[in-house]
Amino acid sequence: MAYNHLFSPVKIGNVEIPNRIALMPMGVLSPRMMNRDGSYTKDGADYYIERAKGGTGLIITGMAPIPPGEFLPSIVENPATYIEHTKYLADGIHRYGSKVFIMISAMSGRSGTPESPAASALPNVWDPREIQREMTVEEIHQYVEWFAIGAKAAKDAGIDGVEVHAVHEGYLLDQFAISSFNKRTDEYGGSLENRLRFPVEIVQAIKEKCGKEFPVSLRYSVKSYTKAFNRGAVPGETFEEFGRDYEESRKAARMLQDAGYDMLDCDNGTYDAWYWPHPPVYMPKALNLEDVALIKKEVDIPVICAGRFDDPALADRSIAEGKIDMMGMGRPLLADPDIANKFKEDRLDDIRPCISCHFGCLARIVQFDYEKMALKDISCALNPRCGMENHYNISEADTKKRIAVVGGGIAGMEAARVCALRGHEVDLYEKNDVLGGIFIAAAAFDFKDDDRRLIEWYRRQMKETGVHVLLNTEFKPEDKEGYDEIFVATGAKERRLSTPGFEQPSVRYAVDVLQNQNIRDQNVVIVGGGLTGCELAYDLARKNKKVTLVETCPTILNVEGLSAANYNCLLDLMEYYKVDILKNSKVIKYEDKKAYIETVTYNEPNIRGRALNQSLQGIHRDVKPVEADTVIVSVGYISDRELYDAIKADNVHLLGDAERPSNLMGCIWSAYTMCLNI
Repeated sequence: MAYNHLFSPVKIGNVEIPNRIALMPMGVLSPRMMNRDGSYTKDGADYYIERAKGGTGLIITGMAPIPPGEFLPSIVENPATYIEHTKYLADGIHRYGSKVFIMISAMSGRSGTPESPAASALPNVWDPREIQREMTVEEIHQYVEWFAIGAKAAKDAGIDGVEVHAVHEGYLLDQFAISSFNKRTDEYGGSLENRLRFPVEIVQAIKEKCGKEFPVSLRYSVKSYTKAFNRGAVPGETFEEFGRDYEESRKAARMLQDAGYDMLDCDNGTYDAWYWPHPPVYMPKALNLEDVALIKKEVDIPVICAGRFDDPALADRSIAEGKIDMMGMGRPLLADPDIANKFKEDRLDDIRPCISCHFGCLARIVQFDYEKMALKDISCALNPRCGMENHYNISEADTKKRIAVVGGGIAGMEAARVCALRGHEVDLYEKNDVLGGIFIAAAAFDFKDDDRRLIEWYRRQMKETGVHVLLNTEFKPEDKEGYDEIFVATGAKERRLSTPGFEQPSVRYAVDVLQNQNIRDQNVVIVGGGLTGCELAYDLARKNKKVTLVETCPTILNVEGLSAANYNCLLDLMEYYKVDILKNSKVIKYEDKKAYIETVTYNEPNIRGRALNQSLQGIHRDVKPVEADTVIVSVGYISDRELYDAIKADNVHLLGDAERPSNLMGCIWSAYTMCLNI
């Protein structure tokens, strides 16, 4: 068996976990997946049971809110029905030999709505003009009682333990724990002992109600990586810690262990540095490992390490060396619920990798579906079946068909994969000599190794599912004869600009630059502040280029569905590497190695809706030349529908960017959904 240490048992309190792999808690709050009493519906439970079936040793659920409220469910709203509804989850996970902990949460404080109580009067994370009210002592005592009631309900339902949320990520309990957030003068403020009193009283109350042997874990941020309110620190940055530093973290970990917590479930960050607990693709792999290893030295209870941690060899070695006790994975288990079994069987090439995009998970769970008038379900950009385990299964087709898929990009390969798995005979046409399409260019950044792994996974799927791949073969209109169904996934072409001077060789387009990775000039102007333009700006700036980013809109990164973690991280990285960002701007001409940039200044009010300056300018245009050895244009794509228009018929289907330029999630989901019904 591969990875003997990773697949050895570990005890949390008196509960033995069969291996050292844990599903990290992620929000599952949609009404289709969570009941009003904080329990999971059958669909919600099946989502977790699927990960247990895949070999995950410990399932830690997303947060079950404690405080009763109008909008969110609550575990204390009706403990009797909670117990009744939760037995299906507990029994289902136990059927596969795994254990399950329920995360119970005091919720967000200043990280939530302006009405939520916080440790002190603090600025709201999302709208700093709003000041949260300070939580009363009576409310604290009520929350402590609610935690005990919620934990007892979980125990009575057959759940193996609970995880308290959290001295972690800047949530409510973390706001009490951090001195910069906690300005109280009562017994819950001041010294570290006082600031930890709230989580200490919680574990004591749970142990009193549930018994000392009932395991209680704590979600814990080792270090805050926070410079100020709404200011995170990027990797490698020198800064003064505004939140919890290493010295205080060591003390806090020992105190929390002594109070009765049986495990620390660790990563880093706060909502002010949200890309640490939810690391995007721009953050390093296993970024929290060494910090968690520091805490492991201070405590005798098990510690979990999470955060872009998907390397079983590194996890196995770290456990063997005593740095950590368990490997925590969140998003990788959404992309591939069988990842633990594939680790165990040493089938790493079969794993569909997480690409840290957050489109289907972190961003989606807070999006509102106005048709259903409810929050959206947790899912995965790469795995549409995530959260739909008993609805979106690939089943054998009643009638086997001969199918052509035109275009070997991600949408085309997903369509071919699903059709082949359903038993159809599939020919995949690709006019170039390699599969991957435009995503090959998108995956070319050195920090996108998981994107390149995804391309390889799809190529492997074509072989394993028996898709007949025709490389260097262009599908012609007359080829449509003999096929029952045709999927056109011909992608999109880059949008071109007719700006004076842009016909020069030193003006290049994003795909060319990404494919060749050969920008050697010092001064670079990037036209277009979308996701690709900003990623190019970050990448070139960290390679010591002087980068100016030009965007016609008043804001950059206007990407639908982009997670705030990715947005904030990329903005902070561009600032750290000194990218000059010009908004409300456009290049009006390019000559003599200079880009002439027109910037429009509008009569914008100040934060209070009043005059911003003593003398208003109205709409003012200013043109300045900027040194530009190279200009890179990244202004989006236009669907390539030429083939589709030529062969349009009832059995011809348009897919992916050929239908509408979108992100990877849009391409995969549209292909998967359409092919389930062919």
